[in-house]
Amino acid sequence: MMELRKAAARGVADFGWLDSRHSFSFGNYHDPQQVGFSDLRVINDDRVQPGQGFGTHPHRDMEILSYVLDGALEHKDSMGTGSVIRPGDVQMMSAGSGISHSEFNHSAQQPVHFLQIWIVPDRVGVAPRYQQKHFAAVEKRGRMRLIISPNGAEGSLNVYQDARVHAGLFNGAERAELTLPSQRQAYVHVARGTLQLNGITLQAGDGVRMREETLLCFDSGQEAEVLLFDLRPVEVRAG
Repeated sequence: MMELRKAAARGVADFGWLDSRHSFSFGNYHDPQQVGFSDLRVINDDRVQPGQGFGTHPHRDMEILSYVLDGALEHKDSMGTGSVIRPGDVQMMSAGSGISHSEFNHSAQQPVHFLQIWIVPDRVGVAPRYQQKHFAAVEKRGRMRLIISPNGAEGSLNVYQDARVHAGLFNGAERAELTLPSQRQAYVHVARGTLQLNGITLQAGDGVRMREETLLCFDSGQEAEVLLFDLRPVEVRAG
């Protein structure tokens, strides 16, 4: 079963310096039907104006993924990590027992566009950790490249959860199929462009919940970038 949620149905937060679209309930946006999917809790599509950003703030017991689409995102945290994340880079921060960090647009001239994604961990109170890796476009071109996994498979970053994240780029005749194990759920988010998923046309910002679907086919892309979340079959209660 595939359940499509169009981009226009997402929550909106516009603070001037930040334009954010929320796929799931977040901040002042609450929809009891959109409180997450399995262990996936947040997909925020954020555009931050030059020189602006999120001041230092705390997190605890959450797996936080940042995926930059355009521009450059500057990160600093209480572990002493300082980095700049650019397109192709994947940042994974395990908040664990507690961490504070800030995220700012690294540029004084150009906006930054990135996805902030939260995954609920399978353990609490662990020591915080930071990971970052660049995945070149050629690795994602016409295929779904594993970028996050529980065990670092295929050079992916580690997550404290039975969850896997794949990223792909599709244009023209490029096509990829991915088979999921039985008894899994999946969530697909189109970061940009358009493509077809199992014959359904998706546009930037669209999301699809998938249950009892084992074969996923991505094709007919037009400058498309897409993320796939392979998740445990856990239902989230509305609240």
